Amino acid sequence: MQLHELQLNNPLKRRIRIGRGGKRGNYSGRGLKGQKSRSGRNIRPAERDLIIRIPKLRGYNNHSIKEKPIHININDLSRIKGQYEIIDKDVLVKEGLVRATAHAIKVLSDGEITKSFQCKGMAFSKSAKTKIEAAGGKVLE
Repeated sequence: MQLHELQLNNPLKRRIRIGRGGKRGNYSGRGLKGQKSRSGRNIRPAERDLIIRIPKLRGYNNHSIKEKPIHININDLSRIKGQYEIIDKDVLVKEGLVRATAHAIKVLSDGEITKSFQCKGMAFSKSAKTKIEAAGGKVLE
C-alpha cells in the first residue's frame, strides 16, 4: 500500500456549484422574476427594530437587589390620630403613612414627640430610639 492509495473512511462530499451562488444552475433556486429573486432583497426583520429601540445598558449592573427601607420621621408618628397601644406596619398603612407593599420601614429622629407609644416591627436610628424612650415609649423588636 502506497501513500497515494490511501482512502478516507468518510469521503468528502462533492460541491456542485454552478452560477451565482450554486444550488444547481439557471435560477439558482430563486425561482423566476420578482423581489425575492433579486440580490439584496433581504427584508428587515421586526426583531431587529425592537432591539434597536431598546436603549443600550451601560455601566455597572450589580446594583443591590435588596430594597431600601422607607423612612418615616418621629413627627409623622406623633401625628397619628387614633389611639393605638402598639404602632406597627398595619397601623401606618391604616393611617396612610406607608403603602401596603412596603416591606421595610425605618424610623428617623426628625421632629419632636408629643405622646408616648410602643413601636414594633420597624428599624430605628439610635437617636429616634432614645427620643421614643425619653418620652416614655418603648421600642419592641
